[in-house]
Amino acid sequence: MVGEVSFAAAAEVQGPAITISASQKGRKAPLTAREGVVAELIPLPSGYPALLEELKTRIRAAQLRAALTLNQESIQLYWSIGQDLSSRFAAEGWGTKVVDRLAKDLGTEFPGVEGFSLRNLRYMRSFAEAWPDPRLLQLAAKLPWGHHMVLLDRLKDGQSREWYLQASIEHGWSRNVLTHHISTQLREREGKALNNFSRTLPAQDSDLTRQILKDPYSFEFLTLSSSAKERELERGLLKHLRDLLLELGRGFAFVGSQVPLVVDGRSFYVDLLFYHLRLHCYFAIELKTGEFQPEYAGKLSFYISAIDGSMRTPSDGPTIGLLLCESRSGPIVEYTLQNLIQPIGVSTYRVTRELPAPVREELPSVEDLQEVVIRLRAEMDSTREDIPR
Repeated sequence: MVGEVSFAAAAEVQGPAITISASQKGRKAPLTAREGVVAELIPLPSGYPALLEELKTRIRAAQLRAALTLNQESIQLYWSIGQDLSSRFAAEGWGTKVVDRLAKDLGTEFPGVEGFSLRNLRYMRSFAEAWPDPRLLQLAAKLPWGHHMVLLDRLKDGQSREWYLQASIEHGWSRNVLTHHISTQLREREGKALNNFSRTLPAQDSDLTRQILKDPYSFEFLTLSSSAKERELERGLLKHLRDLLLELGRGFAFVGSQVPLVVDGRSFYVDLLFYHLRLHCYFAIELKTGEFQPEYAGKLSFYISAIDGSMRTPSDGPTIGLLLCESRSGPIVEYTLQNLIQPIGVSTYRVTRELPAPVREELPSVEDLQEVVIRLRAEMDSTREDIPR
């Protein structure tokens, strides 16, 4: 029976939700250790392994459908409760004390259900006011409640909130990834790289490639000195490859660093080489410290031609180049790319700079700060003991 399946995946839906437990009636006791050994010794028919795999697949699919359905029902319920609260706040002058009483009464009626706390009821009201159009509710219901709490906490602008909502659904972002992209202002950076894609790429690829590239790229997970060279930047990015892939965006697969290109017996090396699974093409990335220089584009254009000539297959799209510099002049970049026939984008990046040595010496160490915290705690405990009761 369907009611006998334990839909454990429903518990993985983020945020508070109404718990639905499966019926335990009719279940047999688990096999003992001896019975389990005997069961393993029974000869199995030839079709058993295939059936087992098929049943596993069907059960997991049912678990996923149950989790999605539970999430959608919870989101729609929270929205309807939020609508009621919002209308009563406006029409009847409800205040926090009434909502506090409502949370307690619901908690009494549904013990063990965390979804009706005072804090969550406030989120429901904000959620309903953020999405007043029921048509958008169908879209919003595709995300777990925890994602909506992040959107409500971090974004006050409705257009930005909707943009991140749609991006989360399209790319399957987790709550942590969504938080990261909001904090690094992905919406403001996406599609801002200077490029020549409209002239050098097929029309169907030009817009997507432009959208994929950002400006600036946020490499703030790196801490570099002001005199760092390109190889230090490259080593830092490789050390934090997971963070680099997260910042580049979905679809980038790492091929290698310092990838050799042999042309007429001479070896040349690409700083970072990726393959984009959606565009079906190579991405050659060159890293530069300091300001953009026109000759950088010429060198990258040569690398793109060499990759197209030695690595690209008939099913691959044109190789795309990305120059990452600390700073750039818009007019200089535009003039440089104007007559190049290779698709190249130019973006800047941000890193965390080390403090100068004299400044670091004046700052307290972690150990010093820990001692201060311990001393303050001891003083607070002593003060509490002195207070007459």
